[in-house]
Amino acid sequence: MNITRENIDELNAVVKVDIAKEDYEGKVDKILNDYRKNANIPGFRKGHVPMGMVKKQYGKAVLVDEVNKLLQEGLNKYLTEEKLDVLGNPIPKEQKDFDWDKDNYSFEFELGLAPEFEVNLDGLDKKVTKYNIVADEKMVNDQVEHLQKQYGKMKTKETAEEGDTVAGVFKNEEEGIENETSFELSKIKGKRNLNKFVGAKVGDTLSLKTKNLFEDDHDLINHLSVDHDRAHDLDVEVTFTINEINERELADLDQEFFDKLFGKDQVKSVTELKDKIKEDAAKQFQQQSDQQLMNDITEKLIEQTNFELPKEFLQKWIQTVGEKPLTDEEAVEEYEKSEKGLRYQLIEGKVVNDNELNVNFDDLKAFTSEKIKQQMAQFGQTDPSQKELDDIAARILSNQEEVKRLSEQLMNEKLLEFYKEKVKFEEKEVTYDEFVKAIYK
Repeated sequence: MNITRENIDELNAVVKVDIAKEDYEGKVDKILNDYRKNANIPGFRKGHVPMGMVKKQYGKAVLVDEVNKLLQEGLNKYLTEEKLDVLGNPIPKEQKDFDWDKDNYSFEFELGLAPEFEVNLDGLDKKVTKYNIVADEKMVNDQVEHLQKQYGKMKTKETAEEGDTVAGVFKNEEEGIENETSFELSKIKGKRNLNKFVGAKVGDTLSLKTKNLFEDDHDLINHLSVDHDRAHDLDVEVTFTINEINERELADLDQEFFDKLFGKDQVKSVTELKDKIKEDAAKQFQQQSDQQLMNDITEKLIEQTNFELPKEFLQKWIQTVGEKPLTDEEAVEEYEKSEKGLRYQLIEGKVVNDNELNVNFDDLKAFTSEKIKQQMAQFGQTDPSQKELDDIAARILSNQEEVKRLSEQLMNEKLLEFYKEKVKFEEKEVTYDEFVKAIYK
């Protein structure tokens, strides 16, 4: 077998694979001899079928199969040994006059080559903002009140006010609706609907329209007992008869309340409670801030790292890789959708390789064990043994899908820490509302 390469340009090449008769003849003859020994053909004893008959019946299929095996093995070995960084997969060139009855064969493949480029992290300086999100006083106070409501007691009332919970029955005989339910008035959409409830008393029957009744249309599924598809388009009159009105009294900010939230004597004052809420919020906000930072870095790297891609090759390759072939127009459209992602894959790969950020098994095992430990802590298991962690990690890492998922998470963390260390960001302290406005402006 002989393999040669012709470079068309920096991004495209053609590889020619020549396979001679001596490359495949021995393997083909061995397989045909095995067929002959085991063939059951009427009129011949087993093992005594004429080789000519075996070749006529099986020879072409065996030849094609063995040549294709040699071709794939040789091509893969060549790409590895030559250290060619190819995009997509080699595309076989069409040969109109190909003849399997010849002894020697030549095959040609088009290659798309990855471009050479450098990633300049210095160019990101002051172009990316690192948001430090803090919980402001209003957010902390709102969370305190939410927790007081959550752990407070229900008090029955005669007249409804905003924030109350009402229980009753929705009805519409023609639509077959009759369902007993309860809900907080905060779920009602719009002042017009809410005003029908405010001031209403136990025993009152309200007339309502289902369209835009709740903030979330999916609430109609539970409160009217209708199916999902019907809930989205439902626009009918219903009545709601109030059977009960309840107000949730706020729990007292005392030690019993603090212990219910965080465990005995972990928090001993309102100040400590607010500090704890701020601390927990900071952890949650950090994840959002980090994700946004990663998104912004990705966008900037794609924007400032310029290189050409073998566009025509990739469009041709995209036509062949799906379940069904794409038209030229469909392939162009698909390429345009995926080009940005491909560019970042190449940039990320360059950063990873140049800075030796690769994930090894020990890294992955330690990362998995830490994730397990965090999850166990959420369920009160704060001190698992190393053997427990190792056993669970081993089960998880025996699943290839989990290995892929966790490896991607770990690589993302390594990249983020690398960027935090190497790039000089413009840091900005913001409230959560300010963060949302800045991101979605």
